[in-house]
Amino acid sequence: MSKKKATDPTDLLRNPDGDDDAAALIGALIDEIRKHDVAYHQKDAPTVSDADYDKLKRRLSLLEKTYPHLLREDSPSLSVGAAPAQGFRKVKHARPMLSLNNAFSDEDVADFAQSVRSFLKEYKDDPDLKLDFVAEAKIDGLSCSLTYENGELVLAATRGDGQEGEDVTANARFVGDIPQKLKGKDWPAKLEVRGEVYMERAAFLALNERRAEAGLPLFVNPRNTAAGALRQLDANETKNRPVRFFGYALGESSAPVADTQHGIRAKLHKWGFELNEPAKLTSSVDELLDFYREIGERRAKLPYDIDGVVYKVDRVDLQRRLGDVQRAPRWAVAHKFPAERATTVLEKIDIQVGRTGALTPVAHLTPVNVGGVMVARATLHNADEIERKDIREGDTVVIQRAGDVIPQVVEVVLEKRPKGSKEFKFPHKCPCPLKTETHRPEGEAVTRCTGELECPFQQVERLRYFASRDAMDIEGMGETTVEQFVEEKLLKHLADIFKLKAKRKQILELPGWKETSTDKLLAAIEARRGAPLDRFLTGLGIRYVGGTNARKLALHYGDYPTWRKAMADAQVEDSEARKELEGVFVGDSKTAKGVVAKELIAFFEDKRNVHALDDLAGEVQPSAIERPKNDSAVAGKTVVFTGTLEKMTRPEAKARAEQLGAKVAGSVSKKTDYVVAGAEAGSKLKTATELGVTVLTEDEWLALIGDG
Repeated sequence: MSKKKATDPTDLLRNPDGDDDAAALIGALIDEIRKHDVAYHQKDAPTVSDADYDKLKRRLSLLEKTYPHLLREDSPSLSVGAAPAQGFRKVKHARPMLSLNNAFSDEDVADFAQSVRSFLKEYKDDPDLKLDFVAEAKIDGLSCSLTYENGELVLAATRGDGQEGEDVTANARFVGDIPQKLKGKDWPAKLEVRGEVYMERAAFLALNERRAEAGLPLFVNPRNTAAGALRQLDANETKNRPVRFFGYALGESSAPVADTQHGIRAKLHKWGFELNEPAKLTSSVDELLDFYREIGERRAKLPYDIDGVVYKVDRVDLQRRLGDVQRAPRWAVAHKFPAERATTVLEKIDIQVGRTGALTPVAHLTPVNVGGVMVARATLHNADEIERKDIREGDTVVIQRAGDVIPQVVEVVLEKRPKGSKEFKFPHKCPCPLKTETHRPEGEAVTRCTGELECPFQQVERLRYFASRDAMDIEGMGETTVEQFVEEKLLKHLADIFKLKAKRKQILELPGWKETSTDKLLAAIEARRGAPLDRFLTGLGIRYVGGTNARKLALHYGDYPTWRKAMADAQVEDSEARKELEGVFVGDSKTAKGVVAKELIAFFEDKRNVHALDDLAGEVQPSAIERPKNDSAVAGKTVVFTGTLEKMTRPEAKARAEQLGAKVAGSVSKKTDYVVAGAEAGSKLKTATELGVTVLTEDEWLALIGDG
């Protein structure tokens, strides 16, 4: 427990000024309860009796009631959103549930509108051509997808990672605003409605009043409470939480619903859905910003929490043409309200080591409430940031939190700086037990540990990331398990995860592990030997190869052996394989310097990486990812665009080709199927002619894809 003197809640009740002692004890209790939760829920191996566990929970609850300002966001008392993920069936979304890019200033909004115009040729050529947007209040809730067949609700799913969510149908049936049967008769046979589960402030306050009367800990904010309600393992618990639902978008639909976004909203309302009001149809940046300021002034009077305004291109056909970039649509943006700030004391600066060896300074703060959330830590980014702001331990600092962004230190309150404070010296050695030398590459802001595969901290992070939900998604292989297995020398390299089956006896000898929990983990590991290729590539932890770029690689190369050979061949400078690799990311922001391709090439230059990868490949057989259903004439074909196009901009042409299942490359090779040549086509056209690649005019291309 805490090393502080006062460690009994009754002592603290007699000393209402004992915030330091209370905060320390709350932290110690939370850590202990969380460990027991992992042992019980994930491993089926409880480490304490029910009576002792309940005693810990009561002590924590008593402290939190006495010191409500110290209630932490991660408290087990607020575990309405902490049900284990394996309690829900996973659901693959028919169409990805994307997040939104953010705008934080008027200039950002103007840039968004201009980017839309620049992408669409007719609007780029005619600056005065009217372009309509719908502005909607951005609800602070949990994204949810509802699927209807013949008007009946058949599936409700959370957003999850955008590709795959959790089946919460049973719980959704207790949300009053979710129609179990659609009104009217003009709905498509199959319809997916997307929206937000939320809780009104008045209902949230009433719920907390009832909990206070019952002696239960209070919930932190409406958003977390609503999210937790939808993820209760017992659906009967959901009906006790007054959650609601706004519908505002469509996913998959067997028939067109409307030509415009405001038309879709009208149909949704007609079919029985509540809408996120207010909303407004606008046609200029000034009108968008006027609406944003109007909503900002009305924000406190709305019955529910909002954290900004969403702007969407109104015409559905333009939305389709604009498509997506990375994990967000090009046709929409979220204009966030200014970040909320608070002042607190920075008690300590700690150094964390990530999976790529990056040393990240983290500020440990005296817990403070920022926008309804208790914040105890904030990122300090890097050594330059600490030096630039002259941040020191003991300083009083201003922190801010915008939406789901990690809290950060904005500035130091110099007049409150304690006497004798010292400048923070960034370490020249890794804080890991090996005390490895650190290195800061020229031109970069990040300092890295040079220990790589030998650094214990990096080992834990690499293993944890590989098994995480965003990568291989191995249930039960969480941070606590990884740390324990690394410490016991059961794990070191990624391939070791899939060799644990042979070490079952050793696992059973470890504290907290029984036959049920061990076999459950080993079964989860076995189930992921054939995980999709994009998840496998994501899990390797190569810089810049996150989920989006991993998916591009998986779609382009198709299977693991092809990708593996292509990466080896790409080691040769100016080779076709290298040009092909660089072409995978054509049009991306980092393409000018070939950053993604360079990192992949560098990864394979390191013999240790190659050995570890081949060892891993001997244990798993990644499966080809499911390609978007597409029977177009260019699905699977490699296309290169060159010259000036007359009927669409180059970005739109690329996006449209990818929507149809084609691969867009940046250079011409023997593997190129089509070169689409516009006016003033140059060397690419010449290369295509020399290689005998089919060359199409823009009109021929449009006729081929059915857009002519």
